[in-house]
Amino acid sequence: MAVIDRFLAPDSVLSHRLFFLARRFVAGQTIDSALAAVRTLNTAGLTATLDFLGEDVTDPAEARKTRDTYVQLLAAIELAAVQTNVSLKLTALGLLVDEKLCTEHLSEIVTRAQQLADPFVRIDMEGSAVTEATLRVFEAVYAGAPNVGPVIQAYLRRSPQDVDRAIALGARVRLCKGAYREPEAIALQDMPSIRRAYLQLAEALLSRGNYPAIATHDERLIAALKVYAAAHAIGKERFEFQLLYGVRPDLQRALAREGYRVRIYVPFGRHWAGYFYRRITERRENVWFALRSLIGR
Repeated sequence: MAVIDRFLAPDSVLSHRLFFLARRFVAGQTIDSALAAVRTLNTAGLTATLDFLGEDVTDPAEARKTRDTYVQLLAAIELAAVQTNVSLKLTALGLLVDEKLCTEHLSEIVTRAQQLADPFVRIDMEGSAVTEATLRVFEAVYAGAPNVGPVIQAYLRRSPQDVDRAIALGARVRLCKGAYREPEAIALQDMPSIRRAYLQLAEALLSRGNYPAIATHDERLIAALKVYAAAHAIGKERFEFQLLYGVRPDLQRALAREGYRVRIYVPFGRHWAGYFYRRITERRENVWFALRSLIGR
């Protein structure tokens, strides 16, 4: 998504003027706007994970700025006393610059987060080119701080082994389908196969994992996993459903009313273009939401 971010450079007039298109899916461009979105979610009985958008950083100074922003964000969360934790991408912390530097930045954030009521830090998974490095950095930090956990993408052919490894470590996993275009040798391509893989991995995490996050808007998968959890006496307090900010708010609130724990992934920041592109290419409905924003101006 680096090309899109360059086209809509965060400091450009064009980016500022077009942000209204992404407003449904991105909770503003500042920490204050992100916290306001979290307060609204909390009022509806939902928790959140805040993500400062950005990825593919190749400048050490920019990676340090991302680290510093997360430290500021954690302080703001503590002061505001809202129910949220944080989520981040390692390429924003310098993974493409130097793995040691990235590990140091992540460790600083994870250590600072331990002062919060919800100290958990989620490492977002990016494209397959950095999957192994992402898990390597995760394990290095996790060895000294258990309040960190990875995302695993169900469509990757390697994911069953990665899930088993995370379960053995006792790490908390967020399971998603996968949002990046990957070659057939690396990832499943058709949705029926991806759904089967997701279901198998989710069942393993529910049965043997540590408080997994079931991240999907797929109601067939959600229904199947509700049945699985009930049949195996897996209480609603042992896992949570995770959904994206601005996507299916009706489903988010319905799950909360049923007594499930529901956490909303809330992105914010000026590097919104790549994230927005992935959202509108995932579902036809999301294109309509963007067009409706355009028409409504």
